[in-house]
Amino acid sequence: MASLNNKVGPVWVVAEQIDCRLLTVSTQLIGQARWLADELHTSVETILLGDDVERQAQNLMAAGADRVYLGNAPQLANYHPDTYTDIIVNLAQAHKPEILLIGSTAMGRELAPLVAARLKTGLTAHCIDLVLDENRNLEQRIPAYGGLLSIICPERRPQMATVAKGVFAAPELDETRAGEIIEIQLPDIVSDRIRTLEVVREEPEGVPLESADVVVAGGAGAGDLEGWKKIADLAKSLNAALGSTRPAVDEGWTELTTMIGQSGKMISPQLYIGVGLSGEQQHFVGVVDAKVMVAINNDDKSPVFQQVDYGVVDDCREFVPVLIQKIEEYLEKKVTC
Repeated sequence: MASLNNKVGPVWVVAEQIDCRLLTVSTQLIGQARWLADELHTSVETILLGDDVERQAQNLMAAGADRVYLGNAPQLANYHPDTYTDIIVNLAQAHKPEILLIGSTAMGRELAPLVAARLKTGLTAHCIDLVLDENRNLEQRIPAYGGLLSIICPERRPQMATVAKGVFAAPELDETRAGEIIEIQLPDIVSDRIRTLEVVREEPEGVPLESADVVVAGGAGAGDLEGWKKIADLAKSLNAALGSTRPAVDEGWTELTTMIGQSGKMISPQLYIGVGLSGEQQHFVGVVDAKVMVAINNDDKSPVFQQVDYGVVDDCREFVPVLIQKIEEYLEKKVTC
């Protein structure tokens, strides 16, 4: 798509729903899109695809959208990469958005590059901030090289970015806001190359990271699988969610679903305990507004101690078992009393 020189196009958000429920990241992105659109003196528009999702279109307008392109059909109930890409690309080519934002979810991480490639535009993944530069280009900020790297796409439109849940605050809903709902016609656009045969849902084990009040995150300092199991035991003793850094995932000690950070999950706990991790920014950009932060590391010069409120300088493989024992003794005493 050609650069928009004379008139600034709208700011778009691809809203995501599961079982007719909007994902939190979608409303968070609308809040940021509203701010960007106000700065650009343009509108906020969203694309919502699903089945029986009319009510969610109203919620998108309450969150700040001026217009909702609604694809409402049984064949759109489940995410389909070919179909969703076709619909979004066709709409973008017709309406020429200035900016297009997508949540950094399992769906978004697949869908965004498919759309960007078809539109022959740039895409910045896992952004932790979105602002406008002096030329009113979208400045897409990601953590890199121990700091923040700003990326712009001055020549192509739309400017595309993915953002994880928790990066931006959710806006307050205004049920009195009015907007326009445009129903998308879907003739011959539904692809049959891939079909959904069955949807299997699994309940997550333990406390979900994104909503946990207490998070214990482990890193390479665990040393081995046995050391990692001790960190997992600490999380259980505190009824906390278990998180990780990328090295712990790469070692095979834990699943990718536990990873916190730039390419993982965003958390906002009351208490964060980092065990055996160095303090890399790629991890800590995922810890948003934690009330109290504690680190356990045997290197008193580790950068992690600059990120936290309290630090324990000790070998986590020796300290964590003692801490678990003290927690158990405290809980037993509390029950007895």
